[in-house]
Amino acid sequence: MRKYFFVYIIITLSLALGCGRSYEEQQRISREERARLAREDSAALKIGVTPSLDCLPLYVAKEEMFFDTAKADIRLKYYSSQLDSEAALRKGRVEGTVTDLVRCAFMKGDGIPLRYVTSTNLQWQLIGNRKSRIKTAKQMADKMVAMTRHSAVDMLLEIIADSAKLNKDFVLCIQVNDPNIRLQMLQNNELDALFFAEPQATTARLFKNAVIAESSKMDFQMGVVAFRGNILDGNRQKQIEVFIEGYNRAVEEINKNGVKHYAELIMKNMKADAKTIAALPDIKYKKVEAPRQKDIERAEAYCQKKRSDDSRI
Repeated sequence: MRKYFFVYIIITLSLALGCGRSYEEQQRISREERARLAREDSAALKIGVTPSLDCLPLYVAKEEMFFDTAKADIRLKYYSSQLDSEAALRKGRVEGTVTDLVRCAFMKGDGIPLRYVTSTNLQWQLIGNRKSRIKTAKQMADKMVAMTRHSAVDMLLEIIADSAKLNKDFVLCIQVNDPNIRLQMLQNNELDALFFAEPQATTARLFKNAVIAESSKMDFQMGVVAFRGNILDGNRQKQIEVFIEGYNRAVEEINKNGVKHYAELIMKNMKADAKTIAALPDIKYKKVEAPRQKDIERAEAYCQKKRSDDSRI
């Protein structure tokens, strides 16, 4: 019996030591794996995207593998709002973002060099809550409007107020950055008017809310894909070339198949429901094309004006 007892002890110790080595080995491999993944993520071209249809070419390009991973590692980083995506770019967590020229003008004013790779078809609608019975811009005095400061919608609200001969200071601007939270606030009747891009604008219209103004009728083209200008070394330049090629292929496919063909992608990335997707307008996308110089200058002039106004407060 004693002999068997010693054999049992030896086997138990061997197993314990073996498990110990296995655990240590597992930890070492785990550390190495994390380090490898961190290196790969650092080398990848990361682009901030949001739940908006101006990002659809990027979602399609990634889904259809048009961003050729053999030539370049291009990764999409999802953020719930332009503000969060911009914050990631400022901190160096992403190299590019899908945003607007006004936000870019403010970033450049803060010393962040940017390169504009392409304009996008980003457009906004100002939609009045049907409970508030707002149908025109002239009715917005003392009303609460959801918007984002230092962005294209901030500029757009000023243009709308001026056209209605309404002092913008009489409009109560409420900062709500996440478009899906704005949509919930509209449905809960928490605000009087709200800015939406697609697909949230379509959802808002389906609930019988009135369209007060549309940027598409104002020669207002502020959507852009921008990259940090100080990261464009030889390897990054190759990645951007792959990005451009994949983006253009995605645009061709979307224009051929129609936006609704990508219902699953839109549901997944933009939280749109089936009714919204069925009611989406027939959007046509442009291939890679630089923003218009007059839009860049317009955004920069607005940024300078806002900084001057803010400094006097």
